Amino acid sequence: MTYTVHGRELETDAEGYLLEPDYSDEVVHVIAAADGLTLTEDHWKVVRYLRDEYREQGHTPNFRAMLKGLSDVLPG
Repeated sequence: MTYTVHGRELETDAEGYLLEPDYSDEVVHVIAAADGLTLTEDHWKVVRYLRDEYREQGHTPNFRAMLKGLSDVLPG
């Protein structure tokens, strides 16, 4: 599977994960559209949270840490 963003082909592995991560807004929109999703502001809060965590820590948080972090970002 591949995603096409601005004429550029983004390759994925067998499970659909990008081989070379690019989580720009454009790529996020293309992947969401391929899954039939229309992104809301709450979706974007989650995307921004995960991007920030990856930039700061070098990886995404484990599930427990993610739930704790998201509780600060999303209304309760």
